Amino acid sequence: MATDTPSAPPAPPTPVHVLLPQIPPALVIGVGASLLYVGISKAADRLRDVLWTTLPDALGIGGYSSLWMIVMLTATGIAVGLVVWKVYGHAGPDPASMGLGGSPLPPGVVPGLLAASMLALAGGVSLGPENPIIAANIALAYWLGRKVAPQAPAAAWVALASSATIGALFGTPVAAALVISEALVQRPGQGSLWDRLFAPLTAAGAGALTTRLVDHPSFETSLPPVTHPGWGDLLAALVIATLAALFGLLGCYAFPHVHRAFGRLRHPMVMLPLGGLVLGLLGALGGPLTLFKGLEEVKQLTSNVGGWSSGDLAKLAAVKLVALVIAASCGFRGGRIFPAVFIGVAFGLMAQALVPEIPPAVAVSAGVLGILLATTRQGWVSLFVAAVLASSTSIIALLCLASLPAWLVVTGRPQLELEPSGASLR
Repeated sequence: MATDTPSAPPAPPTPVHVLLPQIPPALVIGVGASLLYVGISKAADRLRDVLWTTLPDALGIGGYSSLWMIVMLTATGIAVGLVVWKVYGHAGPDPASMGLGGSPLPPGVVPGLLAASMLALAGGVSLGPENPIIAANIALAYWLGRKVAPQAPAAAWVALASSATIGALFGTPVAAALVISEALVQRPGQGSLWDRLFAPLTAAGAGALTTRLVDHPSFETSLPPVTHPGWGDLLAALVIATLAALFGLLGCYAFPHVHRAFGRLRHPMVMLPLGGLVLGLLGALGGPLTLFKGLEEVKQLTSNVGGWSSGDLAKLAAVKLVALVIAASCGFRGGRIFPAVFIGVAFGLMAQALVPEIPPAVAVSAGVLGILLATTRQGWVSLFVAAVLASSTSIIALLCLASLPAWLVVTGRPQLELEPSGASLR
């Protein structure tokens, strides 16, 4: 006769007197992480205005002419190369192996890392701010935290800084909760999930609220919402997400080979200027929409649905994917999520241009979902960003189902991040 296998007892709840003292440091780190992110972003925006508007106007040339894009991206490569070469800490480790988090860097590395990131953001490089800002906030939070509470585990400061920065980046603590919960599932510990999320969620909420009060970020697009999705919409989401995932994997497979090619040049004053030149040529080919991190450019794309041909959108997606791989391979400091979102939006709109019966919100959200799954392997964040861009809660069920075949395509495959050895991270 079969007997029931006894189940493991549930983890005991964390006492309130343990949780309450976690609130003050979480709030401080949340506000501080947000202010650092907003400050770097504002500084990069000001420098971008000077480089792409004020300076070319003073010279009497077009700010986004092909010649200026080539000159500006090459100059950005020289400037970042000088920082990587000469500034203490060399702007941190190889950015190709940096993800959303990681071990704390020495605090002395932070100024060079932030300077290199700000120059890349302002100069038009196809990378976002997320990886360097998270790494900087982790380094600072860990350094200060160890001075104030040396008995606290290092992982606590890393989790607080990561959550706070992700909350600040997306303007909501939801994305941070999803990322941290994925990490916690992989690292079982004491206490329930919500007990372990308590302090990170506090930090993420403080970071998100601070960013909204100071900077008013928005991921909203002008896409018409889908209120009653049907079977045709589900089929479209399944196909587009899967094809977008396959498209994203092209960049993932090319990434280690391109990185290895630039690595043979060895010196940052060769790698980065050459990478900047290639990015400038790609910008001249794809146009100014393929420059920068891609968030504002996404809004331009989605504000003109139907005004782009499928060929134009295919070119935008392809050029941006190549630019992302080049930028992440040659040593520019920056993150890969925001440019990947642009690629997904362009891919989705291309599909919608080919089949106009597909609602734009379905096409765009499915395209973003597939690209992010391929490049980041962060399932919850991919679903979250895709749903936010769709501006429709009714589409979430479609996206959950569409993620399944896309995940089967990408799981076990290379992603757009490398091991420290240079091998593909899977």
